[in-house]
Amino acid sequence: MDYLVGKCFWQVGATGKVLKDVVAVGIGGSFLGPLFVHTALQTDLEAIECARGRQLRFLANVDPIDVAKSITGLNPETTLVVVVSKTFTTAETMLNARTLREWISTALGPSAVAKHMVAVSTNLTLVEKFGIDPNNAFAFWDWVGGRYSVCSAVGVLPLSLQYGFSVVEKFLKGAWSIDQHFISAPYEKNIPVLLGLLSIWNVSFLGHPARAILPYSQALEKFAPHIQQVSMESNGKGVSIDGVPLPFEAGEIDFGEPGTNGQHSFYQLIHQGRVIPCDFIGVVKSQQPVYLKGEVVSNHDELMSNFFAQPDALAVGKTPEQLQKENVAPHLIPHKTFSGNRPSLSLLLPSLNAYNIGQLLAIYEHRIAVEGFIWGINSFDQWGVELGKSLATQVRKQLHASRMKREPIEGFNFSTTTLLTRYLEASSDIPSDPSTLLPRI
Repeated sequence: MDYLVGKCFWQVGATGKVLKDVVAVGIGGSFLGPLFVHTALQTDLEAIECARGRQLRFLANVDPIDVAKSITGLNPETTLVVVVSKTFTTAETMLNARTLREWISTALGPSAVAKHMVAVSTNLTLVEKFGIDPNNAFAFWDWVGGRYSVCSAVGVLPLSLQYGFSVVEKFLKGAWSIDQHFISAPYEKNIPVLLGLLSIWNVSFLGHPARAILPYSQALEKFAPHIQQVSMESNGKGVSIDGVPLPFEAGEIDFGEPGTNGQHSFYQLIHQGRVIPCDFIGVVKSQQPVYLKGEVVSNHDELMSNFFAQPDALAVGKTPEQLQKENVAPHLIPHKTFSGNRPSLSLLLPSLNAYNIGQLLAIYEHRIAVEGFIWGINSFDQWGVELGKSLATQVRKQLHASRMKREPIEGFNFSTTTLLTRYLEASSDIPSDPSTLLPRI
């Protein structure tokens, strides 16, 4: 941990012990994207070697349980906290940051914060006010939205601390290669454009609002949750970029799970319920190959057998006539019939290294932008999350007033008033002005 991506940095904390553990504090795009890349790299042999002796954790949810899980087993003396917030005002992130600041201060003293906390932000004034030296703040462009920020300091800093910049640079080069492909390839051979057009066709013309993202690699288990945010926060709009209500449906409902786990979860609906277009993502070479003598195929071949079979099953299906020829009982034929003609696409990656992970991310980022361009919406704002935030501020003030001053609940609808009343009554044993209490796991 000799440097932080172009800045000189100390190797040791306040007590002289080497900093080997990193907790990245952020939420939304400041969390989901870096977590996806981290999870994908954790089982890559080169990345494993580069990360030896270090660990990277993420703290996103304001739920104190997430705080407990993120610091369990960590020693404040060897921990560096990276606070990621563009404005340094995000409520959940800043409360979690203050919690970890207290964790460090309680163990090592307030002066230790300067040696154990850094920031990724554009608001240096609030960074300094928090207690972090602005020289230990890493900036990024203020026009970069959180969900598109993995390739900025938001992702590069924590990932480089874990794997070294040599690995992360390969990830960036992979993403850059797709950037170049996107701006130079003709439309008929342009992967993000073609994928974006397929989504437009499925959503706005065929009326299929959902999309299943199905990576046949456990290393990509956090890919669908990240793309879920990138897609649904970018294109979940009901008006055009000019503010005119759209005369068609836009945006996709994204979800997913690695294969073959998903096959034993929700594929039943995909095959015989409502039509859900699917993205199948396969990898030619496993990061961690396993071969057992005497087995018909390797573990990875078993996985990929399912990868190749599922799109065929969706496309071709199985007719009542075929079932009759197989002597299926007549009363079971309707239950075993598969309609077929269900849309899917397949992406086959040569391997899953840092470079290919960067390519995969960039393909989907550009695909989502293409969809927004064609729908005529602004894929780079997210006003839909603001109302809930402002209402949460109102609730926060009410909880404080009710606990501290016993003020009655006012200004909410009947349902919310009832719930708040029950909540306050059931938690009345909480002191109105409690002393500091940190997780005890």
